[in-house]
Amino acid sequence: EPLTLPPRRWQQFSVAVLVGALAGWPIAIGGLFTLGQERALLIGNLLAFAFALRGSVRLVLEKRQFITPTAQELTFRAQGKLRFLPGQYLELDVPHARPDARGTRREFSIVSAPADLPTLRIAYKDGDQKHPSSYKRALAAAEPGSALAVTGTWGDFLLPRSETPVLMVAAGIGVTPFVSQLRQLQLTEQQRDIVLVYVASDSSELAFRDELAATGARVIVFTRDEPANLPTHWTWAQGARLDAAGLERHVPDIGERHSYISGPPRLIADLAPALQKARSLTTDAFAGY
Repeated sequence: EPLTLPPRRWQQFSVAVLVGALAGWPIAIGGLFTLGQERALLIGNLLAFAFALRGSVRLVLEKRQFITPTAQELTFRAQGKLRFLPGQYLELDVPHARPDARGTRREFSIVSAPADLPTLRIAYKDGDQKHPSSYKRALAAAEPGSALAVTGTWGDFLLPRSETPVLMVAAGIGVTPFVSQLRQLQLTEQQRDIVLVYVASDSSELAFRDELAATGARVIVFTRDEPANLPTHWTWAQGARLDAAGLERHVPDIGERHSYISGPPRLIADLAPALQKARSLTTDAFAGY
């Protein structure tokens, strides 16, 4: 079962019904105030927060480190029962004062493998440094020993159970779910025919090089500059920009592979003509955090 924490749909439905009822039926209490829309939303948020605490798993931050000049990795130790499948993501709650409109939760792909538990890792790109969200500021301020909450793990970005060959296409930090999948295969001693096409702005932005190299997967690197000391099973695409024709040139058997792509919508659109020839296609589009 891919779901590792109690399902939340009935909780979300309960909160929605309560808020709708209270907002649509103002109630005078003690002649002092009326329970209208704003207070109805407040009560709904408090109830949702209580549900989240009840179903959450605590993560204690052990360390943070830059894995590229623009991306950080956070390493946690899970306290409580947490299960996930490689390729899934988690929802991380970081409570903080005066949160902005986007709130106190964000979703992150999981870098580590299920076999690594209770150690769990996520990674994210720093993004907008001039106008960061309140969440990003709060997450950046978290120090080792801080306890955060996982309020759910979800996602169907999962490898097929069959032994069919696989193509993975990752752009930048979009490589994170593939690291989890390849590491899980390595730790459980499973052999799969997998090709990873890894796109980055330059060689310094290739995260998790050592871990990916250790898995033995074939990797094709698309960067402007040539990365130094590439493993023997890695290939640099000679500075070419990845497009549909380039993908077919470097992966000529794409029609025999289940294809997965994790990256910005623009890249997915650029590669669509080639990816449509794949045996199947699963996408994980994101625009950053």
